[in-house]
Amino acid sequence: MRFPFRSYFKSHHRQTLSSLRFILDSLFFLLSKFNPMAGNQHATPHSDDPPPFDPSEPSIPISYPLKTLEELESRSYFDSFHFPFTKASVKLPPYAANELPKRPRLLVCHDMAGGYLDDKWIQGGNNPDAYAIWHWYLIDVFVYFSHSLVTLPPPCWTNTAHKHGVKVLGTFIMEWDEGKFLANKLLSSKDSAKMYAERLSELAAALGFDGWLVNMEVSVDVGQIPNLEEFVSHLTQSMHSLVPESLVIWYDSVTVDGKLNWQDQLNEKNKPFFDISDGIFVNYTWQENYPKQSAEVAGYRKFDVYMGIDVFGRNTYGGGQWTTNLALDVIKRDNVSAAIFAPGWVYETKQLPDFQTAQNRWWGLVERSWDISQNYPLTLPFYSNFDQGHGYHISVDGKQISQTPWNNISSQSFQPLLEFFGESTAGNLEVVVDLKVQSYNGGGNLTFNGTLDDDIHFSARLFEGKLQLADSPVHFTFSVKSNGSSLLGLSLEFTSAVRKQKSVLLASWGDSLMTMTRFVRHFDNVIMPRRVTKLETEPSWVILESSIAMEGYMLTKIHAVCYKLRPEVHKSERQGKTMAFSPTEYHAVLGHLAIDSRTQNSNFPPSTSWLVDGNYIEWSSGSHGSRKLNVKLVWKLKDGKTHLFPKYYIYVKKQPNLSIAEPNRSLQLVQEYLGVAEVEAFYVSDLVVSSGTSRIKFIIQVCSLDGAFQKLEESPSLDLDVQGS
Repeated sequence: MRFPFRSYFKSHHRQTLSSLRFILDSLFFLLSKFNPMAGNQHATPHSDDPPPFDPSEPSIPISYPLKTLEELESRSYFDSFHFPFTKASVKLPPYAANELPKRPRLLVCHDMAGGYLDDKWIQGGNNPDAYAIWHWYLIDVFVYFSHSLVTLPPPCWTNTAHKHGVKVLGTFIMEWDEGKFLANKLLSSKDSAKMYAERLSELAAALGFDGWLVNMEVSVDVGQIPNLEEFVSHLTQSMHSLVPESLVIWYDSVTVDGKLNWQDQLNEKNKPFFDISDGIFVNYTWQENYPKQSAEVAGYRKFDVYMGIDVFGRNTYGGGQWTTNLALDVIKRDNVSAAIFAPGWVYETKQLPDFQTAQNRWWGLVERSWDISQNYPLTLPFYSNFDQGHGYHISVDGKQISQTPWNNISSQSFQPLLEFFGESTAGNLEVVVDLKVQSYNGGGNLTFNGTLDDDIHFSARLFEGKLQLADSPVHFTFSVKSNGSSLLGLSLEFTSAVRKQKSVLLASWGDSLMTMTRFVRHFDNVIMPRRVTKLETEPSWVILESSIAMEGYMLTKIHAVCYKLRPEVHKSERQGKTMAFSPTEYHAVLGHLAIDSRTQNSNFPPSTSWLVDGNYIEWSSGSHGSRKLNVKLVWKLKDGKTHLFPKYYIYVKKQPNLSIAEPNRSLQLVQEYLGVAEVEAFYVSDLVVSSGTSRIKFIIQVCSLDGAFQKLEESPSLDLDVQGS
């Protein structure tokens, strides 16, 4: 992919390779001071430098690329300590694992400051402002891109993209002088080309992603073109064999005559590569008539042509940035697909007023030009806690278990389709995913703030689905926290091929008669909750449960409905003064939404059904007599079943030495939250165990697909004696 150093190179043609190599080497040298993964071969040895990265040695799990053909050929990646952690745990749902739809599609290529930043930490990091994408409903294909030879998508991206029905590709790239050397080795024979193609397919299948973007950005000898075609063809075929409906997409770079000559369209010079792959990513300096011409060349495969758009705006049609939609309009008009390159521009350039607001505004412009690509809910159970995969705290069932800032895109749940077409949402209420207000589950929630007259209700889009309903009732459960007379319910829209469309309000708690009277003219049916529960530990949260039977209908829309029942003046005592709040003020928080065909909670296997073990146990001395522990926790069900649960929360309890504890004092052991795992393994690093602690217990709390958590006292666990206590 061209223009890796965005701030310096904006011309259509490349700068000299020597200049690029100088800058690259300099950057790698600087990176090596902070990251043992990067550029060790360039760093000057120094006593303070970290040791070279050894992927076979236990350490905090990370995602990393392969930088040499030798690494790819030797299969050394599979012997890495990190390999079991780098497997994606979320598979594409059956509907998304099929062939891509026959319509214009949106491919998003993630090029963000070289890649492998906050997202490389598989078990999560501590940056609450880490970059993320949450507008998955607009996307069909996601490509993780970097300038390393073999870019393996960090599992967090694959997990959340798959959850939303989006296919994920890694990148195989050769560029610059080094790329020319590697290409000669790759293309030395047809057998060599096939072998490397098989190694790439093997990696994608093992790690759980869906194919490759192939970027041969070097010139090759014309005599090597048959071997290059063999590589692309065999990669496509072997990927399809190992991962049905996977994708291999060719980047518009080298031509059939071996020249590195970007065509900016599909034509006779790059079509042979298009014909043996699943699509082409067209370079982004195209002219207005090129999408139409490319569609004519592609024929019935016109949707496999992805016209590139550089969000940084480097000679791209329409200018990119805040006018990216101009290119999208042309592409949509000419009925081909689009490839957005580097949407991280919003984050990297610190667009005002803040990333959250700017991100929503930018993707709102994309939505104006492009149709919604993904619908949910499509199947049951359906659950969302509105978590974006980063934040400032973590909660379970309304109780805060951690106040440590964090990031982990794998934790992202189904994201609401909020409408952002300006600086704020339409209407008199602002609706945002709030990462700072205490959540019900995870680290996010939907907050509704503003003013609302008593005789008006406000509606905000949450989800657009295609959930076909059977004869059994469907049960809705959602959590709400609100002030005063602020109430929040759900509006549902149902469609049927043989019956008229119906709208239903799942009302909040309150005066049933007044609710019915008020909303009967707005909805075909108003349903009051069958159960209202206040949490004992967090009474500000109210859990609402409702049921509805709509056999033969399809649930297509879910909106939040904000309303107030009657004028009220709320008073509170503060410093001896009575304060009155305006009756028009509105504040409510939606904590989660769960939809299922069952009424009972999840049934978890008892703790005795699990095998839990600790590997790579290493104790070391800490300060003030403390000890430090490194250990890899692994667990599995005794019956051998795997991947039944989407995630596990990991805790530790520390047991004091009873011989030195104060007599007649009851010990209140508090569990400490350590992190979340998406696979059945978690690496605990540098856990400080204070002196006087004789035993520690690790607890693995299981979470089900419907968002329920197993009780801690019933969860699988592992006890370890403290070495030297």
